[in-house]
Amino acid sequence: MKKPYVYLVGAGPGQEDLITVKGLKCIEKAEVILYDRLANESLLKHKRPEAEVIDVGKAPDHHAYTQEEINQLLVTKAKEGKIVTRLKGGDPFVFGRGGEEALTLYEADIPFEIVPGITSAIAVPAYGGIPVTHRGISTSFHVITGHEDPTKAEASVNYEALAKLEGTLIFLMGVSHLKEITEKLMAYGKDKNTPAALIHRGTTARQKTVTGTLGTIVDIVDANKIKPPSIIIIGEVVKLRQSLNWVEKLPLQGKRILVTRTRQQASDLSRKLKELGGEVIEFPTIQIQAPEDFADIDEKLRNLKKFQHIIFTSVNGVKAFFERLKVIKTDIRSIGTARIHAIGSVTKKALEDKGILVDIIPEVFTAEGVLEAVKEIIQSGDRVLLPRADIARQALIDGLKEMGAEVEVMDIYKTTIPTCRRQDLVEILRNSVDYITFTSSSTARNFMEILTPENHQLIENSKIAVIGPITKKTAMELGVKVDIEAEEYTIDGLVKSIKGEKDLEGF
Repeated sequence: MKKPYVYLVGAGPGQEDLITVKGLKCIEKAEVILYDRLANESLLKHKRPEAEVIDVGKAPDHHAYTQEEINQLLVTKAKEGKIVTRLKGGDPFVFGRGGEEALTLYEADIPFEIVPGITSAIAVPAYGGIPVTHRGISTSFHVITGHEDPTKAEASVNYEALAKLEGTLIFLMGVSHLKEITEKLMAYGKDKNTPAALIHRGTTARQKTVTGTLGTIVDIVDANKIKPPSIIIIGEVVKLRQSLNWVEKLPLQGKRILVTRTRQQASDLSRKLKELGGEVIEFPTIQIQAPEDFADIDEKLRNLKKFQHIIFTSVNGVKAFFERLKVIKTDIRSIGTARIHAIGSVTKKALEDKGILVDIIPEVFTAEGVLEAVKEIIQSGDRVLLPRADIARQALIDGLKEMGAEVEVMDIYKTTIPTCRRQDLVEILRNSVDYITFTSSSTARNFMEILTPENHQLIENSKIAVIGPITKKTAMELGVKVDIEAEEYTIDGLVKSIKGEKDLEGF
């Protein structure tokens, strides 16, 4: 049996990117992952496909597992000879009960490692524009559990001492006891005018902050219906939020955006939207697969020198083309003197990354744009190769043939609908989505097929953003109202158009 090992990993304060490099590596290598409700579920996409995942989340009103059961589960899974990663919100040792889990492993003679995480006690105030210390204002900060009821007979938190401190007070998990906490501090002499703030779901796209004073914050929280998970900050540093609030000013802050690209390609679009404050939900409606038969493809690849032009229409085409060249042990020298053309700057970059310089890139990134760009270059009788998807448009082929070119199509990859559950998509849409993005006709067509007509009303309140006119035309043919069309037919162009639309709101 393999030697067991357990990693107790701090997942950070909520945002997916705020996990440490070491913590991410522990997810990637784990055979079993136990995670709680404060750890971002998006982190699980970094796991091994075969890894066992167990939700041991504990909510204030519901415990899927007791702490003792979690401790025993760690031992049980480790004794199976597995690498176990225990993923905990924030830092394992800051009110995370990581110490209890580590002691259980020690007593069971199971080797373990502590991987610290960014604690919400510091990160969440920072995302709310509140530094926990600031020269001339606060030279210390104090982190206190807010989960303990201050009114109980033998409270372990010394509110009399806390009331006399000049530093910043940070209460974790204290929303349900906010009234008691504030009253206790004021009863022991803390000025009722001391600034106070609550930050809900800090560092995430759903972050919401309210501010007031020790005497008013309870009513403000009630009026704004602030719920757990939230952090309480009390001290003069709260005033700095007026100048330092940065996250909640991001253009897409609080907006939920559905990305329908392939799982492999979604990351670039998702990252750019997240940088603008958006909450991204990835639901791939398309996947790229290899053709079932490569005989015709390999024949063309072995005779590339006969072509005067090769036109690449997508990054996927570039990737599939060069991967197949490698499989049949043929290198780029076989391209010979063929002129290389690309639809779009991203496709151009993909070719340049392979050491291929592009001769022509159209001003408009469509088949029609390519035809306009090459009409003076491609001569009658020229042989043109089109590596492309199996369901690509006919327009480019027809246009080239009208020029007198001899066109050979190479369906180098195919697009299919990935295995998914319609109910998962329905649940996502029922929870309200502000924007739905389509980056190709296939993503739009497959999305509507997965959704089915009886659920079309679920997208009526979402704004539809498309990458260009061809995708827009497809969406409209499917009965979908398009609200945003990228001016530049690229991922960057799509993001800019969504951001620009948001900037115009309220004018």
